Amino acid sequence: METQKRPGLKDKVTGIIKTTKACWHEPPKGQYVAYKEIGFLSGAGFGVHWMMLLASAISLSVGNYIVGASIHIDGVHLQLMMNIANIIGIPIGIFRGWYIDNHKLPGGKFLPFIRITALPIVVLSTLFVWMPYEHMDYVTKCIVVEIIFLLMSICTGFYNEAYTFFQQVVSPDSQERSKVLSISQVIYSLAPTISQALVPTLAALTWGEDNIWTYRVIYPVFSIIGFIISSIFFRKVKERIVLPKTKPEPVHMLDAIREVAKNKYYWIIHAAAWIVFLESGYGYVLGWIFNYSNNGEYVIYKGLANVVIGNAALWAMLLCPIAIKTFGKRNMLIISNTFNILFIILFYFSYENLIIVCVLWYLNNFISTFWNIIQFNISADMRDYHQWKTGVRVDGLFGPLGIIGTFIGFFTGYFYPVVLKNLGLETDYSVLYDDAIRNNIFEVLLICSAVGAFLNLVPFFFYDLTENKHKGYVEVLKIRAMFINNAVGKLDDDELCETMEIIHRAREAVGKEKYALDKSAIKQARKLPKATEEEKNIRYAAIKKAKEEYEKVKEENLFLERVPTILEDLAKFEGNAAQLRLEAAKKCVENGELFCYIDADSDIDNARALPKSTAEEKEIRRDAISLAKLKKKSYKLISKYSITPAFLPDESVKTELQEREAASFFESMKIRRELKAYAKAVSIYERATKPYTESKLLLTQAKHYTSLQELEERYAAIKASV
Repeated sequence: METQKRPGLKDKVTGIIKTTKACWHEPPKGQYVAYKEIGFLSGAGFGVHWMMLLASAISLSVGNYIVGASIHIDGVHLQLMMNIANIIGIPIGIFRGWYIDNHKLPGGKFLPFIRITALPIVVLSTLFVWMPYEHMDYVTKCIVVEIIFLLMSICTGFYNEAYTFFQQVVSPDSQERSKVLSISQVIYSLAPTISQALVPTLAALTWGEDNIWTYRVIYPVFSIIGFIISSIFFRKVKERIVLPKTKPEPVHMLDAIREVAKNKYYWIIHAAAWIVFLESGYGYVLGWIFNYSNNGEYVIYKGLANVVIGNAALWAMLLCPIAIKTFGKRNMLIISNTFNILFIILFYFSYENLIIVCVLWYLNNFISTFWNIIQFNISADMRDYHQWKTGVRVDGLFGPLGIIGTFIGFFTGYFYPVVLKNLGLETDYSVLYDDAIRNNIFEVLLICSAVGAFLNLVPFFFYDLTENKHKGYVEVLKIRAMFINNAVGKLDDDELCETMEIIHRAREAVGKEKYALDKSAIKQARKLPKATEEEKNIRYAAIKKAKEEYEKVKEENLFLERVPTILEDLAKFEGNAAQLRLEAAKKCVENGELFCYIDADSDIDNARALPKSTAEEKEIRRDAISLAKLKKKSYKLISKYSITPAFLPDESVKTELQEREAASFFESMKIRRELKAYAKAVSIYERATKPYTESKLLLTQAKHYTSLQELEERYAAIKASV
């Protein structure tokens, strides 16, 4: 039996230090993010939480201390103002999604938007609380609040979306992304921990959380410090999206929306988000318990409670990567939300006992942290799946379909304001000092929250995008990127070797059966004697070896599950269906860009009449219908606009318009109209020529895949020279 010394505490600490030093500038083997970058990501997150402290404290909702208790705006009116803001925000949100996906600024896809919008958020949020509301009539207050909130929403929309998306592309590996986010959240969670301790305590000792002066003096200090910290640390982090090294193709809004609408994981994730409004009721209870129970005498303890309860998130962050690896993201979502329902029910029976409430709040915060971390990961997985499915990387343009949620919010947002108004809470929050009114409100809110938590849980029973499926999709994306990078002469040796090893391993696995997972060796090793130090070392070495063997078999089984996904993509231009698709594409290219498909309607009828009894027949029929529909749209556009090659304006027109200096406001409006006309003409032309352009793209992709033999030879030469 091999003897290996069992590591003590000193050995473990020494090992951690050595690993940190080794991986400080270079990531661990097989991973993407160095430890130094994790440190910078943590520092950036710390700054974000402080910078957004005031901005995130402002919302047009009945439970908001600033606009409700401090500025004294009626809850129903607040919801009306929120609906107006949402209606105005719809076109802004659509533009934001389109702009993020189609305009890569210097420095990355998301990071530039974080840097550009940070300072305006600090300035606008400070301006919001420093307006002289004391000297305004009620209508003027509402108008001023609405205008500044709208301006701030534009900036926070870009900032929050870019920051969220950035965290999802810090690594293309789902498990590493979970680990990186968990570690960084452990560190930057100190920011909300400190602010949640200091701010309520300072507020209680000065003006109180229902007085506008608290938000004028205390909050901006944190925001300015956070802005400085985040600005420094965001300069040292990177985005990692698996894309070819070519200029990204423009993502057309309607096309992207149509494809997103077919993404089942999008609907699962957002269905849960649309229901979550009902679950939010218990948050009012937890906030109001300290401020209004026992005549407000508990408010001085709120800061201390926030620190202790916030500590629960630390342990969840540390355990989250292990929990995801053990149970999977879907199962962890179900487990955490099930416990959340249980805790809300227990709140109902114990809200009058502050100690029990704090214990339950601690446990609820612990379990909810898993949910919050995993939400980022499943959203990132969903986008990678979409890129694999459609061949197009979409991030911002997932947003426009969120309009559905906005419309739902027009009605659901009135739920709690109306309920609270009927229970006696309008603009005067002092009624919450009345035990009878407050307790009645608490019980109704908790019942509604428990129902909402259950409804929020249901969609995730249908979520089946496992970590292993996602890993297979990312491996396919790497293969596709390899072929394209090779075609444009930008394929480096490291990328080639990494990708070819995936292909070779998949080919070698053909015909293999999954191995039986057996833990008997681990159990036997644990039964070994451990009376002496030597026996302990022998036992430790045996357990370690048995576990390594078990994990090796487990990983091999997981790879065998991914093999069909990899090989199907490599063979996607083979077979009868693929050959028919390529023949149809060749014909479209031969017809030319502006061929007029007069018989498009009959092509659709013929395509729909094709047999569909087998999987291959269904695929052939689906391809034929899709191409025929493209032809029909092309015919309609060419006929409607009399499109000829001269219809497409030269790109120099756009350059001239962008560089033209306007001498007056009216001339600037004229330039804007001309740019809009140029963009419309380009859009019409591109949609009219889609049968040609998509067919040409398909033939190009097929040609790329024929270079596999050439890449094999290059890979063999690299290996031989090592």
